[in-house]
Amino acid sequence: MTNDPQASVPAGPAASSQGDGPGGPAGQRDPAGPPAASGARRRRLGLSLPGCWGALVLACLSFTPSLLPRGGILQGLICGISAAIGYGLGVVAAYVGRAFADREARAASRRSWLVFAVSAVVLFALAFGLGQYWQHEIRRLMGVTDYNVLTAVACPFVAALVFLLLLLTGRGLRALYRRAARLLERWIGPRAARAVGWIAVAALAWAVFSGVLLQGIVNAANEAFSLRDTQTPEGVERPTSVLRSGGPGSLVPWDSLGREGRAFTGSGPSAEEIGAFTHRSAREPVRAYAGLSTADDAETRAARAVADLERAGGFQRENLLVMTTTGSGWVDPAAVDTFEYLGNGDSATVAMQYSYLPSWLSYLVDQAKAREAGRELFDAVYETWSKLPADDRPRLFVAGESLGSFGGETAFSGEYDLRNRTAGTLFVGPPNFNTLFREFSDHRDPGSPEIAPVYKDGRTVRFTGDPAAGVPPQGRAWDGTRVLYLMNPSDPIVWWSPSLVLGEPDWIGEAPGDDVLESMVWIPFVTFWQVTADLPFSTGVPDGHGHTYKVSYVDGWNAVMRPSGFTAQDLDRLRDIVGPEQ
Repeated sequence: MTNDPQASVPAGPAASSQGDGPGGPAGQRDPAGPPAASGARRRRLGLSLPGCWGALVLACLSFTPSLLPRGGILQGLICGISAAIGYGLGVVAAYVGRAFADREARAASRRSWLVFAVSAVVLFALAFGLGQYWQHEIRRLMGVTDYNVLTAVACPFVAALVFLLLLLTGRGLRALYRRAARLLERWIGPRAARAVGWIAVAALAWAVFSGVLLQGIVNAANEAFSLRDTQTPEGVERPTSVLRSGGPGSLVPWDSLGREGRAFTGSGPSAEEIGAFTHRSAREPVRAYAGLSTADDAETRAARAVADLERAGGFQRENLLVMTTTGSGWVDPAAVDTFEYLGNGDSATVAMQYSYLPSWLSYLVDQAKAREAGRELFDAVYETWSKLPADDRPRLFVAGESLGSFGGETAFSGEYDLRNRTAGTLFVGPPNFNTLFREFSDHRDPGSPEIAPVYKDGRTVRFTGDPAAGVPPQGRAWDGTRVLYLMNPSDPIVWWSPSLVLGEPDWIGEAPGDDVLESMVWIPFVTFWQVTADLPFSTGVPDGHGHTYKVSYVDGWNAVMRPSGFTAQDLDRLRDIVGPEQ
């Protein structure tokens, strides 16, 4: 005889009102109830009243603001996920409560369901209205004017669909667990069977998600973007200069550079354009690059890029930049263009590709490749650079944006290593998991906030979200090598972390940045999904917000490079040059 709790539950939604619990509903069968088959069918469609209350609470809280403005479809997705989590928490809470009270589940009355229904309509409408207000305020802070009424109206329907799909998925896993437990009871005791059954189903679900579903998505995306990598961006042509990879005499074929590599070497300011800005005789910058098709492994790819850099005379320039790319090999034009303008063209930049995937997807799955690429490229450059006479070396700089900053950091062990082996470093929009970024932020000086930490009195490493306003701590000496992190307060890539699920970070409890609403609060589970949903759209906001840093490069590089002869008016002109979409 089995101990299936489902067999003793009355039919209909009311019968399962106290929650499914880890092993299914519990309670007494109604003698006057319908036939068993019909009752079982209704129970599968029934909802738990405690679970519904949990779903309602988290669904309403999902409308609270996060870092970026979001449309109705995205809000519906977050709302549906939050509601499903809330439902599960409500079910578990009811189950635990019954266990401590040592009682069976009781059917909820029609009145209880009516109270819930009325409360749900009122509370959801109120949360929806507040959510629209908060989204309006975020758009106002960032200067975003786009608003789609239809997607806002679609939000509740998307939320209901997502909630239903997740609920059915959970019930399917529960049914699979029960079948496994009943099968295991033939050989082991009921308690052991239930424990082993849960473990087996959880392991199977994780294996399917990570090994089949997730990997399948990554493989499909990799295949799709590898085809895109063979294209050349519109308006980009093969360089005719010997100073560019892919040009005449280059050791790296043009076709092997990839889409982003061709965009990098086939564009950029000319010596004439730089001279028009500096009012001096300027040189044409050197740009070296190696794509994924250039070589099969990162070490060889880095060696080819550095060999081409040396061929083009990159080690004879005044300023040399090692740039770790993001995702598919993209280099923000504003980052390198600014470096070249402020260096009067007497500069060289080297970079290489390590993935086909776009930045936000590489951010999630290609961290190991970014780490390897950053280390191999810098080591290859440093090996050649360090053999040059000390008075005949270029100033060696390092930069990286987003996952590129993660890769760039991996070549260094800490503050002293950065100071001793570089002339300056600019890391922009660093992911929260960056090793050095976390070390500097976690060990910041007492009293400094996480959104603007001060490390070791700012002697080498500093942080700012607005370099045009100065780099704190103001009035403190910043001699020798300068390491600067640029991070917008509203950049989800900087603040996203798995710890958001159950832990409140310091940055949410602190005074918010200029483009973050004070209304943003940390809510278990909800905040994690809100910030997660912000990630793919982090670059879809105006410059200076989210993960967009074009104009910030001007004042960032000016602080790190410390070029002479440029006035505030010159920097304003340079912002106009690099600021527009390129």
